[in-house]
Amino acid sequence: MREVLREDIIAVVTEDRTLAGGGAPIFYAGSAGEKEKLALDLSRVTRGMVHQLDNGVYIVVRH
Repeated sequence: MREVLREDIIAVVTEDRTLAGGGAPIFYAGSAGEKEKLALDLSRVTRGMVHQLDNGVYIVVRH
């Protein structure tokens, strides 16, 4: 039997409401520092990895 790797976006963290949409939960932060802390806290709770996109949005992904 072949194992299939599945990666899921667990959360999106942003300051700008126009940059995110879709099926993952979106968390809005008031500052860049709050955004980074929120992304790290979410990654710890969900055992996910944080990735920062070029537009400043953080995503928490389970690999």
